[in-house]
Amino acid sequence: MSFDNLCKLLSEKNPDIFASWVLGTPQTAVTVLKTELSIEPIRADYVTFLQLQERILHLEFQTKLESTPPLPLRMLDYWVRLYRLYRLPITQVVVLLLPPAPDQVIETVFHVENTRHEYRVIRMWEENPQLFLDEPALLPLAPLAATTQPQTLLQQVVQRVNQLEPEEKSQVSAYTQILAGLKYKKDLIQQLFREGMMRESVIYQDILSEGEKIGEQRGEQRERSLILRLLTRRVGELPQSMRERVETLSLEQVEHLGEALLDFQAIADLETWLNTIAS
Repeated sequence: MSFDNLCKLLSEKNPDIFASWVLGTPQTAVTVLKTELSIEPIRADYVTFLQLQERILHLEFQTKLESTPPLPLRMLDYWVRLYRLYRLPITQVVVLLLPPAPDQVIETVFHVENTRHEYRVIRMWEENPQLFLDEPALLPLAPLAATTQPQTLLQQVVQRVNQLEPEEKSQVSAYTQILAGLKYKKDLIQQLFREGMMRESVIYQDILSEGEKIGEQRGEQRERSLILRLLTRRVGELPQSMRERVETLSLEQVEHLGEALLDFQAIADLETWLNTIAS
């Protein structure tokens, strides 16, 4: 499936949401027009026609500006055919998924002599990503939105995908990874989505929790080992029975021992201290 055809699929699955986004105002009761515009040249497989209240929205997604015929002429061609069929006002919006080359001009008008026809162009790379992060239906487009930290944005997208309900998560994840492929390297996409899915899993959480416990235990063991070495240097080699008593101390008691041993002069001082906390 091509990138622009995937966007057509998404817009027809959620026409209200896509119409609200591109028009900037809430839209309800939007329906998809399955219009056949038979005269060539046309690319009806890549465009979406939405029926609004007393208006038609022609929505088209493009990965690049180049087309045959040129985009301005094609938009005029669509407008004439749609108006001939429905006799309704028509709003035309082209969503450019990627920025063009620096020397390319993004045209928004067809103009030849007395004929002038205008349409809107949305530049995905200038869109605020928060809108797409907040709306699951638009989430697959979020990786293409404006950002100065692309990897951070992709991580936010992964996190948001993982917050979805299970029944929609896998599908949205697949769509998002496909569109992210326009901008990000495949290895990075796979890595972040794989890590994100793992973080959300119960098994991963159990492994992480267990790892934290092991880390805490190792930290306590290191602290006890340090205290035993300091005691040996302070009062000499400890009897095995006394070492075992030190090793059974709680972490808090070990910390107190670390302060007390500075005043020890002999093993008897350690024994007195141990007897004190045991009483």
